[in-house]
Amino acid sequence: MNLTALVIDDSRVMRNMVMQALQKARLAEFTFLEAQDGADGLTKFDPKTIDICFVDWNMPNMTGVEFVKKARSTGGAFEVPMVMVTSERAVSKIEEALNAAGADAYICKPFTPEDMQVKLQKIMHKLETKKQPAAAAGGANGGGGFFSGLFN
Repeated sequence: MNLTALVIDDSRVMRNMVMQALQKARLAEFTFLEAQDGADGLTKFDPKTIDICFVDWNMPNMTGVEFVKKARSTGGAFEVPMVMVTSERAVSKIEEALNAAGADAYICKPFTPEDMQVKLQKIMHKLETKKQPAAAAGGANGGGGFFSGLFN
């Protein structure tokens, strides 16, 4: 499965670490776009072309939680998974990101490729299911309807 991921972090080193961990986790074939903070991320975020976002919490100009809230307020953005990748470990912060902001997953720094696999397994399954009908529609039966991906 091919996915376009937007990686938002004010640290270039951390963006590289996120991208390398995702490649090593082999969850998908990723094409990466990078943003240096939430404001920069909003200029690059398009729910028609971005499949998933990885967002740091603490950044200048706009925090990751503010980015998720603003991105969620745009049409079609609820289908794009938002993953917080942060050093914030307090339960109150996790609840704020997942419940108040609408993030889909929360990964604490430091992380490993194995952490990515475990935390992103359900999201990747949903993304694969979402992308399958488009691929199946061009199949030999010309269909691709509801049952097309159930028996593969």
